[in-house]
Amino acid sequence: MVVSRRRRTQASNPRSVLRKSMAGDSDSDLDTVCEECSSGKQPAKLLLCDKCDKGFHLFCLRPILVSVPKGSWFCPSCSKHQIPKSFPLVQTKIIDFFRIKRSPDSSYISSSPDSIGKKRKKTSLVMSKKKRKLLPYNPTIDPQRRLEQMASLATALRASNTEFSNNLTYVSGKAPRSVNQAVFEKGGMQVLCKQDAETLALCKNMMDRGECPPLMVVFDPYEGFTVEADRSIKDLTIITEYVGDVDYLSNREDDYDGDSMMTLLHASDPLQCLVICPDKRSNIARFISGINNHTPEGRKKQNLKCVRFNINGEARVLLVANRDISKGERLYYDYNGYEHEYPTEHFV
Repeated sequence: MVVSRRRRTQASNPRSVLRKSMAGDSDSDLDTVCEECSSGKQPAKLLLCDKCDKGFHLFCLRPILVSVPKGSWFCPSCSKHQIPKSFPLVQTKIIDFFRIKRSPDSSYISSSPDSIGKKRKKTSLVMSKKKRKLLPYNPTIDPQRRLEQMASLATALRASNTEFSNNLTYVSGKAPRSVNQAVFEKGGMQVLCKQDAETLALCKNMMDRGECPPLMVVFDPYEGFTVEADRSIKDLTIITEYVGDVDYLSNREDDYDGDSMMTLLHASDPLQCLVICPDKRSNIARFISGINNHTPEGRKKQNLKCVRFNINGEARVLLVANRDISKGERLYYDYNGYEHEYPTEHFV
């Protein structure tokens, strides 16, 4: 199953020259040009700062914006945007931030995942080319390095005003859990087999113990927050589950404030379609970037795939490696799903 996703990098609700002109604003001028490229072409993608009124193309900003949200927006100079301050590398703060289950000796994060290694070995032994089973991620052995990995994620979450969550959440005023039924999926949804479900549960348990995926969240001036592999990752490894608040798509179709929405349920009845909204609660999946699927070079960068599964009757979304990934390689996947209409031509 292919999943679609809509992503916004930062800011909320800027004006475009086209929108401002159509509204009859006396200060608007279709001759407004972008401060970065000095071009006035594509006015629908030319934003006006609400303080200095200068113009900037969505795709000329760093990090880029991929849509025109509503409301106030300020250019980099007026917003005085700075690189987010790093999360303090204090073990107790990280344990509390991620609500890690403390062992009897809570002075450290487990540095000896021997029991996990045995389970992982058992999983890999039953794999074959005919039965392509999912693999659990292999956490970094060094506990200090894992603290640094979690601190990088905590930095991004805090800078985005996002609470850490490793599960789908159902909150008042949005879709209730009772409507997340995989049987509503148009054309049916593949069922996660028992062995793969055990592998996913193993990954969840490792994260609960502070044995996080071997990933680093970094801040790039072009892409914003993005994710890199901190060690080599094998094909078919579960990277993470895509989580956040579950809502009806009908509530979010015109909501440009929805950051990185992901299709959860593509039902025959449009009123039953569900999306995952990670703008309030999420995990590292929120910061994994999309590819420019308009070019062969962009498509070559894709090293993850989104797959929706029926797990105990509910729809869930997993991010899985679709090839071997080298240490230091950035993670990318295709945002587009069924409609192939989401604009990614300005992505890297």
